[in-house]
Amino acid sequence: MSGHPIENIMKTTMENIKEMIDVNTIVGDAVETADGNVIIPISKVSFGFVAGGGEYKDGGKEQKQGRGGGEGEPSASIPFAGGTGAGVSVNPVAFLVVGGGKVKLLPVCFRTSADRIIEMIPQLLEDIQNLVGPKKENAQNTPTQQNVQ
Repeated sequence: MSGHPIENIMKTTMENIKEMIDVNTIVGDAVETADGNVIIPISKVSFGFVAGGGEYKDGGKEQKQGRGGGEGEPSASIPFAGGTGAGVSVNPVAFLVVGGGKVKLLPVCFRTSADRIIEMIPQLLEDIQNLVGPKKENAQNTPTQQNVQ
């Protein structure tokens, strides 16, 4: 083991955190439904990390540690005490739904009513187009059919 003990603690902790996180933690595995839609979960991942330690003196005099100092004498060292901690939080944010020639992002929760209204506008416009579209075609076909008769 080379370096200060806190360096080794931090290195080990960071290597373990790297192993835990990958793209599948944030964008989950796709799930296909019976009707052919594909649902992809999207999550928010938060990590917290803390490390600390201290070196202590014994009765006001430093203790010797055999790390080696200059000119063949062991360097003065102090006993080390340290620790680390980490926390991970994974929260679902939305679901990406792909199917029927459309892609929709369905949030898990809305912060305000305005967010919900803004989310509904594209669907509302599509519904209006579907309602008005056939009526326009029927209205245009009706005079033509009357002129033919």
